[in-house]
Amino acid sequence: MVFLAAAAAQFGRDLDFDLDRVASIVEAAKRAGAGLLVLPDGTLGGYLEDLRGQPGPDELPPALDADDPVFERLAELAGDLVLCLGYRERVGALTYNAAVCLSGAGVHGRHRKVHLAPGERESYASGERFAAFDTPIGRLGMLIDYDKTFPEAARALAADGAILLACLSAWPTSLTDPARRLVKDRQARLFDLYDCARAAENQVVLVSANQTGRSGALTFLGNAKVVGPGGDIRARTWSKAGLAVAEVDLAAEVARSRRVLHHLAELRPAAYHSEPMVDPAGEPAVTQADEPAGAEPEVAEPVVVEP
Repeated sequence: MVFLAAAAAQFGRDLDFDLDRVASIVEAAKRAGAGLLVLPDGTLGGYLEDLRGQPGPDELPPALDADDPVFERLAELAGDLVLCLGYRERVGALTYNAAVCLSGAGVHGRHRKVHLAPGERESYASGERFAAFDTPIGRLGMLIDYDKTFPEAARALAADGAILLACLSAWPTSLTDPARRLVKDRQARLFDLYDCARAAENQVVLVSANQTGRSGALTFLGNAKVVGPGGDIRARTWSKAGLAVAEVDLAAEVARSRRVLHHLAELRPAAYHSEPMVDPAGEPAVTQADEPAGAEPEVAEPVVVEP
């Protein structure tokens, strides 16, 4: 059994403030007995202030190299706790919306956001893959924000053996159709829907963190949560800052959920459309520039988790 914690909290451009807040949340998670803590997208430096128009260089979060000393400090702070958090990564002339998973033992894995929402494409390069990795509490995969909108992203991680998904978000309320009450907001509904669907369709445990408060024109909706492999919400923060903490027997619960209906083992890849999608205007919406014409897509072997 392990306690899993997801944070709803506000982070901004001041790195010293952000690190102090991380330390405070880590301490709270440790008091709750957590073995995993997932923090939001933009934990170090905050997120964008608007998704309409191109931000100036002074409006962007600070960019950090992957070997920045701050990650050693965070690993020391985490100790036995497995900690996932988001930041803006610098690689040469490019920057990525990135996440790192670490503990006192060092870095366990990294992820660069693959699916960039409108408004992000002027500020970030796109990541190119989804890969799970081993941690002290089990095999884990990370998704950043808009990544979880795409079922294939979470499915790729589950097919790579992840029994636990960490979703790091800076997910705002609707910009185009704002609601007077958060519970009626379209984006709040979708945020919860995607969390539950990605867990249930892959029969994995999902830990979802999100920003709160305001950043420029954006109002973040919180709603951090822990979701079981049946799509059931075990703990949540609603819109306020706080920790959602739930105790889960990861291997046993995932195995139990797959005892009769095993979604990964029962996939029928040959029956699915594999050509690039076409939008209503007739333009390809997805391209396979790096794949030779006529090549058969690789299909990961189904993963069976023993109790």
